[in-house]
Amino acid sequence: MILDLDHVGIALPSLKEGLATYKNQMGFEHIHTEEVPSEKVRVAVLLAGNTRVELLEPTSEGSPVSQFLRKRGGGIHHLAFKVEDVEAEVERLRMEGVELIEPAPRKGAQNSKVAFIHPRSTGGVLIELVERFVR
Repeated sequence: MILDLDHVGIALPSLKEGLATYKNQMGFEHIHTEEVPSEKVRVAVLLAGNTRVELLEPTSEGSPVSQFLRKRGGGIHHLAFKVEDVEAEVERLRMEGVELIEPAPRKGAQNSKVAFIHPRSTGGVLIELVERFVR
């Protein structure tokens, strides 16, 4: 079951430039930056009030974010929703005929477990499901 919006993911070619905009100019609070090797991406986590925003910078030409940037340029990459049990939610969605990007959840940023729903199943929006173990 979807519990709440977890974050909005924004793809951009440079975290440095993104942080200059979102942190310095817009006043978002920069919480954390880390590399997520499974996604070939560097992530900067920011807060705008109670809303989390993740800035995504590719670490490889073959990363999904790099491909996104080549096709569409920078912008909103995905919406992420909190779930209590990502594996159970993936199984439920699979039984409903929802197309997933990969067959099983994997490790995400900040010690989370994530799964992605293909945009073909959601009207063109990439949806991430996030099970958090640490806030």
